[in-house]
Parts: sequence; structure tokens; C-alpha cells
Amino acid sequence: MRRRAGLAGGLALMVLMALGALAAPAAAQDTHLLVVTGLEGDAEHGDRFFEWATTLIGTARTTFQLPAERIIFLSEKPDRDPALIDGRSTREGIDQAVARIAAAVRPEDTVFIVLFGHGTSDGREARFNLPGPDLSAADFAARLESVSARRIVFVNTTSASGDFVKPLAGPGRTILTATRSGTERFDTLFGGYFAEAFGTPGADINKDRRVSVLEAFNYARSQVQRHFEQEGLLQTEHALLDDDGDGEGAMEPDQQQPDGRTSATVYLGIPPATTASGAPITDPALKALYEERLALERQIADLTLVKDVMPPEKYEAELERLGTALALKNRDIRQREEEQ
Repeated sequence: MRRRAGLAGGLALMVLMALGALAAPAAAQDTHLLVVTGLEGDAEHGDRFFEWATTLIGTARTTFQLPAERIIFLSEKPDRDPALIDGRSTREGIDQAVARIAAAVRPEDTVFIVLFGHGTSDGREARFNLPGPDLSAADFAARLESVSARRIVFVNTTSASGDFVKPLAGPGRTILTATRSGTERFDTLFGGYFAEAFGTPGADINKDRRVSVLEAFNYARSQVQRHFEQEGLLQTEHALLDDDGDGEGAMEPDQQQPDGRTSATVYLGIPPATTASGAPITDPALKALYEERLALERQIADLTLVKDVMPPEKYEAELERLGTALALKNRDIRQREEEQ
């Protein structure tokens, strides 16, 4: 009995500490981005993967103003652009890149890892194809153990990528794959649309002038579906998103569902706050509202990290409280902007 009481007391203490952390102001947070284009196979695919990668990196640098030292780009052929590509996308190159991120990242930071290329599965294990030995989902999961960031976004845009969801899922992790299983083995289109989404105003469904990971996923998913419908072809790829850590991806995630709540508040960095016309915000009150909104978004994302140590009713109540506060904050921002 004493042992059970001790365990219960320890659990209660963890919950109280977690909720206390959520109530604290959000600290400054950085985004770290690792983009890998794997084995090309042929020039056509190589050109495509390079275009997708540079589109994503370009948006990260310009729209989100990520500094070069927080972006790593690995490619099979670094000579495609020696000024942009940091190294070769071998197993050793990826190990070095992850080690570099692990050394620089803080717990409050967000890490994005995005894979473009080819994938394979033998029914037991899915792999990302590299020049030299491939890396499996389990290999990537082992490497991520060294990364202390509480928020990790792992995106595998390759064929047969669906089998990456379960091995990589966990608290604070958002896993995106281009396919729903290892049996969908045709070339995928998801990666191109996902990279495009972050710089596309049409992907910003809630019109807050930022594209979340959830919005980017849903934009890419809808564009893939539209492509196959226009071509009159049977759809051969069905993307998944898992952000509640249960290892079961959803094909239609939503902010009101278990899968979608966290990714709706995670961004590829935060662009400078601007008015609806794109002008910099000079009003101190409006700036404060933007900062308060960001703090609430971070609290919602962090709440999912302690879900397993909270009573379900406590978790749902806290989530509802934060969600309501965020909705009201968005209303206040719109009203203040209309007054400008």
C-alpha cells in the first residue's frame, strides 16, 4: 500500500510540475531543420528531389528567417550546389548532422527532419534509400534519442513510408508519411506539395498568415488527391499524420481530433508579425497579443507531452481551457487589426 501511495504521489507531483511549467511564460524557441535527399536513382528524380528540398529551405530562410547555421542540407550529390549543400546523404553524414543538432538544440526548441527520395519495404521493415547502407525507421528512432528537443517533426515523403509511423511515434513527436503503409510503393507526390505549402497563402486555412504543420499536411494531401482525380488515375499514395504519440496515423487529421491538435500549433519557425497588408506591426498592444497567442500555442503543444501522466478528465479540461483562450486571443487580434 505504501508503495502504491508513493507511486501515486510521485505521479501527482509530475502532473503538478507539468502544469506549472505550462503556466510559465514561453521561453525563446528556435527551429532546427535537417533536409535529406537520398538516393536519386536517375537524373529526373534527382532534379525533382533537389527542387523540393530547395523550395522548403528557401521558404525557411526567407519567410521564417531561419539562420543558415540552423539548417542542414544533405544530398547524394553535393556538387549540385556546393554553397547550399552541407554534405553527402550517407549514413555517416546523417549521423554527423543529427549529432550537430543534438549538441545545439535546447529542450524548448523544435526540430524538423524532412526526407525526400525513395523508400522501400520488405513487409517487415521500411527503409529510406541512401548512397551506401540504407537507414530503417528503427535506425532513425535510435538516432533521435540523442535529441533533447521536446518537439520533433519527422517527415518521410518517400514511397513505402507509412511503416515509419509506429517506430518513430512518441510524446512530442509529429510524424508525417506520404503513404499509409509499406505496400504503397509507387513514386509519391506528397513531398513536393508539402514543401510548397509553407509558402502558399492558400494553405493558411485559418488565415492567421502562418502555415502550421497540420495545414501543410492537409494542403499536400488535398493536392495529391486532386492530381489523381484530374488524371483519372487510382490514387496510389495516402498520407498519414500522427501527433498524439500512439503510433496510429490519421489520413484526415483535424485540430478537434487526437491527431491534429499538436501539429496545428507547430510551425517551421515563426515569421515576423505583420498586419493583413504585410506591413510590420508597430502597435505595442497588437505585438503583445501576438506574443500571448504564441505562448498559448506552445502551451497546447506542451500539454500533449504530459498527457500520459494526467488523469484524462484533467487533460481534457486543460486542453479545453487553452483552446478557448486561444480562440479568444485570435478574436482579440482580429479586432485590434480592424481598428488600425
